[in-house]
Amino acid sequence: MLLTRFDPIGHVDDVGDEARKLWSDAVKSIFQQVRAGQPVQKDNDAPRSQFYDPTETETAADAVEAEISWSAFPRQIRRNFPGDTQRWRRAEASREVQDEYLEWSATRDSEGKIRKVTFTCEPREWWTFLAQTAPETLVRLYQTFLSEQVSKADLFDSQGNYIVRNRWNRSTTEGAMHLVHDPNSLFAEVELAGAATIVRHRDGNVLTREQELIKCGLYGAPERNSDPHIGGEVNALARQKASVTLKNPIGLYIGGLSTGDFRTPDGSDPATYWRYVRGAENHPVRAVYEVPAEAGFTVSDITIDGQPIWFGSQLADHITVKLIGVACRFGQNDIPPMECVRLRLQAGTSALAPSFAPPDNLGQARLPSRYAAA
Repeated sequence: MLLTRFDPIGHVDDVGDEARKLWSDAVKSIFQQVRAGQPVQKDNDAPRSQFYDPTETETAADAVEAEISWSAFPRQIRRNFPGDTQRWRRAEASREVQDEYLEWSATRDSEGKIRKVTFTCEPREWWTFLAQTAPETLVRLYQTFLSEQVSKADLFDSQGNYIVRNRWNRSTTEGAMHLVHDPNSLFAEVELAGAATIVRHRDGNVLTREQELIKCGLYGAPERNSDPHIGGEVNALARQKASVTLKNPIGLYIGGLSTGDFRTPDGSDPATYWRYVRGAENHPVRAVYEVPAEAGFTVSDITIDGQPIWFGSQLADHITVKLIGVACRFGQNDIPPMECVRLRLQAGTSALAPSFAPPDNLGQARLPSRYAAA
């Protein structure tokens, strides 16, 4: 069956039919770029014959869905800062270190206790699209989800350009409307899936492990939870000689929150304070963890493994993010494995990625003294 068009992220109903068609065209453009690879810059990066656009190539009757999920807590921080309090504080330091396709912001009271934590996995691409096609809707959504005080002047510059990292969407304390960290993009998701459909070999041996695949294919960041795992799962489908794509609507989604280790002061079910507030069923793009005022306690009065919740990042430890792949035509793609990607470097360029260096500042959050340093 041929997909008529790509739907908006999470099946949100922000725009009308004409704009939906424009969004579908934008996603198709991403698919075209990804399917082409980068043969000018890289050897063995194309063709990506097993990755297909479902609006141009039918999804066959043998199609199966593959839900791929990973931990939302940044793996790079977990590895570099082994102490729990230290790593929680580091992950709360900046949205620029929240690199697993989920970002968050914590709202605190005058005592520094958390009242609410907001999580988002919406890519900036949807919001820049909204800014161009429905700017008033964009402002209204900010006012609905963040604050009635948001004005259009807060979100657009004097030339009418949308400010991605605006005052309401750039910190871990003032709110989170959508993803801002550069690697957390819709294009990155599609690129990972497309690049990983190439079966790889080294010295005649087909590669199967996640780390060797991502380093061989040069897609994504090997240090993350997400990128190697996405690539490994997609490549496993490709090794079955299947055609692979992503399920409509294309996007990253919140997989869920596990509250088995949570304890509330009144014995209530901690899962009841977790709500999805944007996105269709099975495609949530926004969630909040919030205790209602009438309950008489705060999020920080809840414990996880005996520790009070002083950081939104403690919740991220127990949240998963997901994407949904689709594979079909199993056994019908008889394409020989390719060698590892080689960059075609020009003088003065480097194949090395920048080192990871999380910022030291915690922002303006007021924390109890026991958590103020680690």
